[in-house]
Amino acid sequence: MPVAIITGASKGLGRALAGALAARGWDLVLDARGEAALKEAAESVAERGVRVAAVPGDVTDAGHRADLVAAARGLGGLDLVVSNASALGAEPLVRLGELPLAGLRRALEVNVVAALGLVQEALPLLRGSAAGAVVAVSSDAGAEAYETWGGYGASKAALDQLAAVLGVEEPGLRVWAVDPGDMATGLYAAAVPDDDDPRPSPESVVPAFLRLLDERPASGRYGAPALVEGR
Repeated sequence: MPVAIITGASKGLGRALAGALAARGWDLVLDARGEAALKEAAESVAERGVRVAAVPGDVTDAGHRADLVAAARGLGGLDLVVSNASALGAEPLVRLGELPLAGLRRALEVNVVAALGLVQEALPLLRGSAAGAVVAVSSDAGAEAYETWGGYGASKAALDQLAAVLGVEEPGLRVWAVDPGDMATGLYAAAVPDDDDPRPSPESVVPAFLRLLDERPASGRYGAPALVEGR
């Protein structure tokens, strides 16, 4: 069976994607900082009859990233890495003139440095897969100038560039940066707590990720809404 590592998998998009892959028979290595929430998510996903390794920890820790890859190796290999774990830099979001530099550093460490570190750790296994792929969960804040989203957006723009270069440097892999669009997640609620407008569920954008895995288009940046709509 194919094997995937998904970071930030205890809730939101990460958990929704884990459930969809499990329904297709994927074995999974799931990461999150909250041990209890991760255990509950892993047990729910495992009901699909697949093997699930729940590895709690912080993706900024190199030892934890090594543990994730070791868990995949124990399941037989690695075919997909999904870098979904994200940090905002400030909760709620603030203008750049007020953004704590420590928060910006945290966003860059989680969203960029840890994502690359995990790929570096995983590359030997990914290169050995017949269909190795990397998904970097991006954001429209990485491409558009939204007030208060500057720090988070800068980190996602950097992630997009890393994904683009990795796709050139690793032609045997597929490397997709995916902008999921607006979603009703805990991350968005923490970012803009006063915004209670309805938003799509994470489950509604999962078909976009599955389409990438099915059709394996060229490495690049993709918008989930367009993929869901078939464009």
